[in-house]
Amino acid sequence: MSDEATAIFEFATANHILFGPGLAETVPGIAAGLASRVFLVAGGTPERFGSIWSQMTAENLACETFSVTGEPTTDTVQSAVTSARAFGADGVVAIGGGSVIDTGKAVAAMLSNDGQLLDYLEVVGAGRPLEHPSVPYIAVPTTAGTGAEVTRNAVLSVPEHRVKVSMRSPFLLPQVALVDPVLTHSMPAELTASTGLDALTQLIEAFVSNKANPLTDGICREGLTRAGRSLRRAFEDGHDTGARADMALASLFSGLALANAKLGAVHGFAGPLGGLIGAPHGVICGKLLPYVMEANVQALRDRAPESPVLGRFDDVARLLSDDAQADASDAVTWIQSLCETLRMPGLRDYGLTDEVVPAAAEKARKASSMKGNPVELTVAELTAILEAASS
Repeated sequence: MSDEATAIFEFATANHILFGPGLAETVPGIAAGLASRVFLVAGGTPERFGSIWSQMTAENLACETFSVTGEPTTDTVQSAVTSARAFGADGVVAIGGGSVIDTGKAVAAMLSNDGQLLDYLEVVGAGRPLEHPSVPYIAVPTTAGTGAEVTRNAVLSVPEHRVKVSMRSPFLLPQVALVDPVLTHSMPAELTASTGLDALTQLIEAFVSNKANPLTDGICREGLTRAGRSLRRAFEDGHDTGARADMALASLFSGLALANAKLGAVHGFAGPLGGLIGAPHGVICGKLLPYVMEANVQALRDRAPESPVLGRFDDVARLLSDDAQADASDAVTWIQSLCETLRMPGLRDYGLTDEVVPAAAEKARKASSMKGNPVELTVAELTAILEAASS
């Protein structure tokens, strides 16, 4: 982490960010100013947004709808790209969770770039850079967790390789990110918990990252304060409008932060584990987070006791708990208590067996997200984290 007085950093995000209750109804008018043939990407129940779709028609937009029913796979996205190209789409609107928004990113990019999806994917593909900006893309999240509406990558599953990979490019940043917290009110408690833990993890990891900068620091501090006071409330009462707005902002801020700093060991694990076991991404993050924090703090105390990051872990505790005397150990306890309140199951329930642990630890050690971790963790430390999170 650089001295803030001399830090050199960059910050990039969506061209236009809109936030506020009721703003989802403005999507058709915004889309009409950007495209004429719109490819609409939604979740498993696109009829939920019937009023928005019908208003698209009223705006004289030609529309084609594509439904994403689970985490996006390379096959799902390639099917969407094929449909969008056949329709002649010149714009994309995605309304849904992170899976829907990532699908929309990939489709918008492929509509303006030649070739096949695999040409542009890391690990399993050629990893070519995108050459042209995406067609106009509007991202509208309906969950509060991934912050995908302001990130520059799309995460896709490759079932045949049991791995998740990314397409990465500044061109993947949406032209418009519209966050309407009202859309999150219908999330069930379980989804509120897992997506909220994803946002919380992203805020913490970006804050203690070795690529943190003064701008992401401010965003993370604000996001952590809001998540600390509202994640439990949103879980316990989905119609708490203040808590829902806080978590929608925490999610947005987490996306802004991770896109401009790096993440860390939790997400270093999450990619490989997402391909090896069937746990939702947010559950993986929530179960790993306290153990990764504990391991990072201990490793810093042992190997870099003068590191300023130790003070940042104390700050995390104070921001989350609103206790000026809290320290890093309290942060770990606070998050463990939160996971109990949110009823997070152990990763063993999703198939994290003793046989899987060594492979997961080794893959995590090589993951790109691990490069942002504030201290290099050993294989033994990574293995111990997995074993602790399994129960």
